[in-house]
Amino acid sequence: MKKITRYIFFSLLLLFFLNGCGSNSAGNDNKGEDIFQYKGSVIGDNNAVIDIIGQLQHNTEFQEVSLETKTKPYGLTLNYENIEATMIEKEYKETTVYNAAFLFVLIDNAEWATFNFGDHKYKITKSKLQDWYGKELNEFTNEEELKAFVQEQLKDESKVSQLFTN
Repeated sequence: MKKITRYIFFSLLLLFFLNGCGSNSAGNDNKGEDIFQYKGSVIGDNNAVIDIIGQLQHNTEFQEVSLETKTKPYGLTLNYENIEATMIEKEYKETTVYNAAFLFVLIDNAEWATFNFGDHKYKITKSKLQDWYGKELNEFTNEEELKAFVQEQLKDESKVSQLFTN
């Protein structure tokens, strides 16, 4: 009987230990993770790209991503579904600017990104975004600094509109 009790105790202990050490990536619940752990990622690293997207704005409406890895310049297309019908064009643009900034900062070889929100589609390049910001994106070293910078840039609606005019 003592042997069975020890076996059960050891099994439960092992189960609790393994459960606590398990990865939560299956649920894609990345809240609380430091998104900058992915700095230096590349377009070809599907897991890192998906984990980054899972922490961006409108991640719950994110449906799929297509990665362009065969020919340069490398980039990605993000498709969103069930975006709120109440969103106005300004919000789509702000989401594009915000999410693109994070993608370009964290994914070294990403040179362009297309955001497809159904009826609204925006393509943005890293070089155009850097020129618009007036700052090299690789200079950012943490999430708070990048968030604050992007939010400051988004305050000027006319400046945001300029970014999307050819």
